[in-house]
This record gives sequence, C-alpha cells and structure tokens, in this order.
Amino acid sequence: MSIWWVAMVLGFAYAACRFLLMLIPPNVPSIDVDTSDVVDDGSQTKDNGFIYIPRRGRPTDKVQCYEPATMKYLGFFPALQPDEVKEHVAQAKKAQKIWANSSFKQRRQFLRVLLKYIIEHQELICEISSRDTGKTMVDASLGEIMTTCEKITWLLAEGERWLKPEYRSSGRSMLHKTARVEFHPFGVIGAIVPWNYPFHNIFNPMLAAVFSGNSIVIKVSEHASWSGCFYFRIIQAALAAVGAPENLVDVITGFADTGEALVSSVDKIIFVGSPGVGKMIMRKASETLTPVTLELGGKDAFIVCEDADVTHVAQIAVRGVLQGSGQNCAGAERFYVHRDIYSSFVAQVVKIVKSVTVGPPLAGKCDMGAICMPDHTEKLHSLVNDALDKGAEIAGRGNFGNLGSDAVYQFFPPTIIVNVNHSMQVMQEEAFGPIMPIMKFNSDEEVIRLANDSKYGLGCAIFSGNQRRADKIASQIYCGVVAINDFASTYMCQSLPFGGVKHSGFGRFAGIEGLRACCLVKSVAQDRWWPYVKSIIPKPIQYPVSDNAFEFQMSLVEALYDLNISDRLRALINVLKMLTDRSPRPANGRRID
Repeated sequence: MSIWWVAMVLGFAYAACRFLLMLIPPNVPSIDVDTSDVVDDGSQTKDNGFIYIPRRGRPTDKVQCYEPATMKYLGFFPALQPDEVKEHVAQAKKAQKIWANSSFKQRRQFLRVLLKYIIEHQELICEISSRDTGKTMVDASLGEIMTTCEKITWLLAEGERWLKPEYRSSGRSMLHKTARVEFHPFGVIGAIVPWNYPFHNIFNPMLAAVFSGNSIVIKVSEHASWSGCFYFRIIQAALAAVGAPENLVDVITGFADTGEALVSSVDKIIFVGSPGVGKMIMRKASETLTPVTLELGGKDAFIVCEDADVTHVAQIAVRGVLQGSGQNCAGAERFYVHRDIYSSFVAQVVKIVKSVTVGPPLAGKCDMGAICMPDHTEKLHSLVNDALDKGAEIAGRGNFGNLGSDAVYQFFPPTIIVNVNHSMQVMQEEAFGPIMPIMKFNSDEEVIRLANDSKYGLGCAIFSGNQRRADKIASQIYCGVVAINDFASTYMCQSLPFGGVKHSGFGRFAGIEGLRACCLVKSVAQDRWWPYVKSIIPKPIQYPVSDNAFEFQMSLVEALYDLNISDRLRALINVLKMLTDRSPRPANGRRID
C-alpha cells in the first residue's frame, strides 16, 4: 500500500511541476517589421488615389498590384526572369546547407517568434490580406490567422517527434538487424501558391519546409504580390531573430515563365492552383524528374440527410459557400439535400443569404467582400445563366452595399440556385465563387453516386443525425478529406494530411504526411548486436556456390515463411544440416564417398 501511495505522490508532484512550467512564458524576442508603405493612413482618398485599370494581353516585366474591392493602385513588383530565379535558388541552396545542421530548439524558437508576431498583429495581417484580395476581416481571420496559428502550434508540439528516426520491424530473415527510417531535408523546396489566402498560402509550405531543415523559394501569385512581399518581411525578421542564415526563405514575383524556372531549379515543387496549370507544372517537372505535390482545387459535395438538424446545418452551409466570397479550393460547391427536408433547408439558407450584404470590406460593415480575379464575375454569371437556361431557378440572392463605381464589376451577389442537375455546368465546373446550387436526393446510394460524379475529388461534408450512417457514406466517396457534421474541420486539424484525388491533384501537405513530404525518406538497416553478431553469407551460397545451393535456399525459405510450424521445423533441421555438412555434393544431390 505504501508503494502505491509514494507512486501517487510522485505522479501528482510531476504533474504539478509540468503545469507550473506551462505558466512560465517562454523567452521569445519581439521583431520589428517595417509597415510604413503598406498601412493605409487614409491619405489615398477617392480624390487623390490612383484607380488602376488592369491591362489585357500579355504580361509585362512588372507585376501590377491593386485592391480588387476599390481598384486603388498599390504598386508594382518585378517579374523575375529565369536566370534571376536560378540565382535566388542558388542562394537558398547555400543557406540550406547551414540550416540543415540547425537544432530543433532553434527551429521551434523561429516558430515562436512568428506566432508571437502574428497574435500581436492580427489586425494588420488581416487588413493587408483584405486590401490585396477583397476578403472581409472575419474571413481573413478564419482563413489566414487561425489556420496558420494552428499549424505553428502543431509543429511546436509534435513536429520534432515525426522527424526523428522511426524504428520499424526487421522481419524474420533480418531478425539480427535493426530497421529504421530517417527523415533528411530535401534541399530547396519550391512553392507556387495562389492568391486566395496570401498569408497562409505562404506560411503553410514555408513552416513545414523550414522546420524539416530545408530552404524554400515561394513564387506568389501575380494577384497577391503586394501582400506576399510584406508577409515576407515578417519571415525575414523572424529568421534574423534566431540567427538563421540569409536567403533561407525567399519570395519571388512574376508570371508563368518565373514559375517554370522555379520548377526546373528546385529539389521539390509544391503547387496549389488550377488543374490546367498543374498539368503544365508536371510536364516541366518531368524534364528534371523533380518530385511534385499538386493541390488543384475541387468541387466539394455538401450532403444533408433527412435526419440532420436543418437550422444548425443551414448556417454552416452558408459559411461553407460564402467564406472568402466562395474563393476556396475546399469550398462547398455542390449541395445535395434529402427530398424530405429539401424545402425546409432551402427556406432556411435563402433567409440567411438574403440578409448578407456585399461590399468593400474596409469601407464599412459588410458580410462578404469582392471577387479577386479580374473578369471572374463573368464566368460566375455564365454558370448561373447556363443553369437557368436548362431549367434551374434562383431562389434567393444577397444584397449589394455601397460598391463605388470604380469596382462594381469585382462583386457578385451570393446566389442560391434550385432545381439543378448534373447536366448543368454549375454542378460540374469549379465555380470558385458564392454560388449555392442545391439538388434533391432520395437515398444514400443515390447521393454517393452523385457525389462521386465529378472529375474532382478533394473533399466533402456529410450531415446526419446518425454518425454510423454518415461514416458509411463517407467511406464510399472518392475524395481526400471528409468532414462529418461539420465543414472544413479537417483542415483545422493540422495533424491530418490535406489533398485530393482525380483532378484535385495528388500528394499531401499538412499533417505528418505533409511534413515528411518535405524530406528525403531514407531506410537504414544495421546489425543489432554489432560487433558480436555480424552478417555473413551462408557457406552453401558463397562463391563459388555449392551444388546444393538452391536446395539450401528452398529449405531456408520454408524454415522462415512456411505456414505449417512442423514443416518449418523440418526445413530448419535441413538448413542446419547443410550448414554443418562439409562434404561436397554433385548437382544430382548424391554424396561423394
């Protein structure tokens, strides 16, 4: 009894000490980042601000930047040429050779410095994202801040664990060996990222690459270069604060030829974007056999069964389609609702959407911001018109706020479409906008077939009052991520990998798989009891091989792997006899006397 009492006291004391240590804040330095040229001090009013008109045709040697929600001009950045890209990669390679020897302690401190800055400057980070992409501050907080902070805290807690050597079973024939997997840095990771979440899209690959000992060169979108280059300053300051080498992380700007040069220069490429460009990336990478990870968007199904709580699901559904003005690779794009609750669900979401106000996110209260890409509203109108021409109906739309005449074409109202089917483009093509097409289904079998009837396979969301039923539906949908009774929660679980199948790409980032995808995975086997037990070639198969060499091999295989234990023992005896028998044997197996 006394032993158990002592054990309990020691255990309580240990837990108390761990708790008290958690209360002591880590010593994390603060960093200063120059914001003088990015903070809008109000001096650029409508009267003295420069309204930018995007040029049509081939891009120039400059990346022009503007606010999609107001069309205010933000400045320009150089479009790097292939030779310049190669020089950036060469500098990153030199830095990586130094960083590869850094400790996990130093890498964790880098993450803490970033986390501290992010938490203390949330409003600044969100405002810059909002200005460069047109999203609201709330959408920026959800998609930029929370996701990035979650990734950092996961890496702090578990990153080192999953990069340490992992021991595996050595099997029967190698019982005298130890077997392990080691995770070494790849070298220079290249990332080509989109514009929809400029902060997180830079930090997501950068955090995994740097923590696993790599350097990284990131080509930001020409539609989010202004914000991307500011966010780069944050990374530079954090690296300097922990004594990391210069050029370990680099952000470059440009157009297609800039991206092509990056693909052919790095040790691995991560691309997030459209399937069309993804195929071009693969073709370019094939020239140098550069490994690639592709995340190419989706057409995610949102399934609502008749036993779901309609009122609860409706709010999640609207958030799923309107987050970031619908400009999400994992956004909800196809809604399948059971016929028994179809009318009720439509009524609920229409009521919510009609209350949504669309407008410039920093000009006053609005629920949804602008469409970032120029001319993308034309595609959205085309998808809606195609559906209407084929028998669909608009059930409800959101409202425009004070848009301003300079950017009116950058906005699209949230739109709910009913009576849709799979002959309509809106149910087949990735909309990447605030369109909510809702289709009826009659059975689980039917909705599974409908959900799989897509060239995309990124994710889906399933709502049901019966979790076993939801699990069964999820198991039959061909996609990479599934959220049950929620939307996009898999991405907030940063221990989980993220990626898709079919035209949604392949490979994974995030989670253990994504972290290790930044590594050269090396298998190592060595003697378990060296130098006392060493590997030797059995005498019968030493060169020149004995006449009974093949007989020996057959007996050895039977001794190791036969399903019958008695046959294995019999074969083992034969193996031992042949190992101890020094008499030569002719090919026919008869002893020579």
